[in-house]
Amino acid sequence: MTSNILCIETATTNCSVALSIYGEQSVLREDNDVKYSHAERLHPYIEEILTTANLDKNELTAVAISKGPGSYTGLRIGVSAAKGLCYALGIPLISISTLESLSYKVNCDEGDYIIPMLDARRMEVYSAVFDANHNQIRTTEAQILEENSFAEYLEKGTVYFVGNGVSKFEEICKHPNAVFVKNTLPSATQMCKLAEAKNKLSDYEDVAYFEPYYLKDFIAGVPKKK
Repeated sequence: MTSNILCIETATTNCSVALSIYGEQSVLREDNDVKYSHAERLHPYIEEILTTANLDKNELTAVAISKGPGSYTGLRIGVSAAKGLCYALGIPLISISTLESLSYKVNCDEGDYIIPMLDARRMEVYSAVFDANHNQIRTTEAQILEENSFAEYLEKGTVYFVGNGVSKFEEICKHPNAVFVKNTLPSATQMCKLAEAKNKLSDYEDVAYFEPYYLKDFIAGVPKKK
């Protein structure tokens, strides 16, 4: 049976959609707009993907969504779109950890570490720790960055920090083993193989009850006085 999985990534400012065929990226549409244009661009991107691939929606095997952590609004838009497609088409929903997917932006040597980190405002980031084989070895946390953050890993080997929270840590971390991979955001590209692996295991979410992994409660901004 053909495996056509639509992968959706909206956890940051990057609105990214890819079509995975047997775990390989076939078509990609993405745009990193700092104004968060997901609501306007996500559905047109999905249509463009299917048109380019000459694929009907009914030929989709599953929909994979980047589940977070990340932007509350971005995650909500992506998950709503993914669940809507799954409901309408009667196909399963696959969730992919945003930080795990982001870790695949880095390839490193055995003994090194990868720490994806996403901006959570001020000096706080969402982060997790992965080994060189992309196995998660520390839980996902919302943490306030300090000069000695991640010292236990920096003392053991080279540590690659990747994501839109990197610039914050670069300002205060001067450890020689730290490598900062800047200007890098999660993309649907890295979701393809992860989604295919879950699909083979029938590792699906309950479409009715699935919620994004926000990690922190949403805090609305104070409206500006007119």
